[in-house]
Amino acid sequence: MVADASPKLPEISAQELLAKVQTAKVDGLSGTVHSSADLGLPALPGVTGGDSGSASGQLTEFLSGEHTARVAFAAPDKARVSVLDNMAERVLTTDGKSAWAYDSAKREAVKLQVPEHKSGKPEKLPQSYDPQAVAKQFLAAIDPSTKVDVSGTEKVAGRDAYKLRLTPKTDQTTVGSVTLAVDSKTYVPLQVTVLPRTGKDPAVEIGFTEVSFAVPAANTFTFTPPKGVEVTQPKAPTTRPDVPKSLPGKPDTAKKPDIKKPGTAANEPTVIGEGWSSVVMIKGVKLSGDGGPVDQFLAGAKSVEGSWGKGKIVTSKMVNALITDDGRVFAGLVTAQTLQDAAAKAPR
Repeated sequence: MVADASPKLPEISAQELLAKVQTAKVDGLSGTVHSSADLGLPALPGVTGGDSGSASGQLTEFLSGEHTARVAFAAPDKARVSVLDNMAERVLTTDGKSAWAYDSAKREAVKLQVPEHKSGKPEKLPQSYDPQAVAKQFLAAIDPSTKVDVSGTEKVAGRDAYKLRLTPKTDQTTVGSVTLAVDSKTYVPLQVTVLPRTGKDPAVEIGFTEVSFAVPAANTFTFTPPKGVEVTQPKAPTTRPDVPKSLPGKPDTAKKPDIKKPGTAANEPTVIGEGWSSVVMIKGVKLSGDGGPVDQFLAGAKSVEGSWGKGKIVTSKMVNALITDDGRVFAGLVTAQTLQDAAAKAPR
């Protein structure tokens, strides 16, 4: 994304701007979000960018390439995302009473009745297309190991914005810096740019190319399936599912102990460490051992061992992962050594 010329704005301290960002709230917005990712991940054998129908294809798609989405939000419980990729459209929308998921390529739609909204909190856009949600995850990592400064101003989506830069001081993370373009009127993050510790090109960039903070009309969130589309209506849950607070490998908004004990589910993620050095562990991962794509993928990975056991390290300029022989996966925006240190602390 290319920003416009730097506007002249009143001076503001990093502490003042940070406080305004953390308390920013709007009743609605709509616009176009563009995201790009180049995490340097090795290709998964047998999976191409167009294989979005498989889980591995969706993962590859999310972690690489460029994507565009039209988004809208209205408090307290209305949200819509229309993802435009490969001449196809995927829509996720809710008007507070019903929710739709539509895939034009498959000509399929799923409709759910939304359980009664009891929390009083607004719905959230899917985080991969919500610059504010992505920004909050990085803001949660701020601690004494983070340098925070206002590095200038810029125009994003035609709006004047301050540039709030977060620079980790620890060498345990692969993140070099995170810059938030903060709207000078609403203090909502308009764009997030993540630079790796090595290299000058952004590893991740997500932001608005156009945005309006007017509350969208109610009919923005309704959906009528096109003629001929197959509609299914699974049984709705009795309660609203909890929205994950963070993405794997990124800081959570809640203060965490050094090790968060897993729940009853065998594969429930466990977070080890805090802030920039946090690592996510998943247990009970079974490798096929049949020479399939995942086995081919790991065949080229470096073998490592330590007090935690044996396994293989998959490295990139941003995301690293340790896959142990006993079925555990450790991953995060951290160095390979940090992963092994986390494995040594982790419960079996």
